[in-house]
Order: sequence, then C-alpha cells, then structure tokens
Amino acid sequence: MEPGARACPACGSDENTGWSEAAKSDGLDLPDDSFDYEEFVKREFEQKSSGLPGLRWLWWVAAVVVVAALLLAWLKG
Repeated sequence: MEPGARACPACGSDENTGWSEAAKSDGLDLPDDSFDYEEFVKREFEQKSSGLPGLRWLWWVAAVVVVAALLLAWLKG
C-alpha cells in the first residue's frame, strides 16, 4: 500500500471499512518461523554439476588441440 493512500488497491480497505494489518501481508507468501535460511542458501547457491563429468576435460583437450594447430600453422607460415 502506498503511504498516504486513501484505499488499499489490493484488499480494498479504506478509512471507512478500517485498516487491517493482516491485509498488508496476506497473500505475499512470506516465510514463516519454520523457514531455514541456511538450508535455502545452500540449496539455491551450491555448485550444480553439469551432469557429464568428462565434458570439462573434453573442452580442455579441444582447447589444447586448437592452440597446437594454430601454433603449428603459424610456425609453418
């Protein structure tokens, strides 16, 4: 609700019907007392594996092959 507003656009509360503290936070899906912040951070920000453990090495091998090919072409040219 905007400060100084005459009515709440979400719930319709106004000066005549009364302001409800519950109307300000209902439906916002805020965490309750059982919310575990540490578990949330771990779940959201831990490193996720790519699913193919050998894929990282494949990129390194491809990079080395490309660099070697460029170096060989430069030396011959």
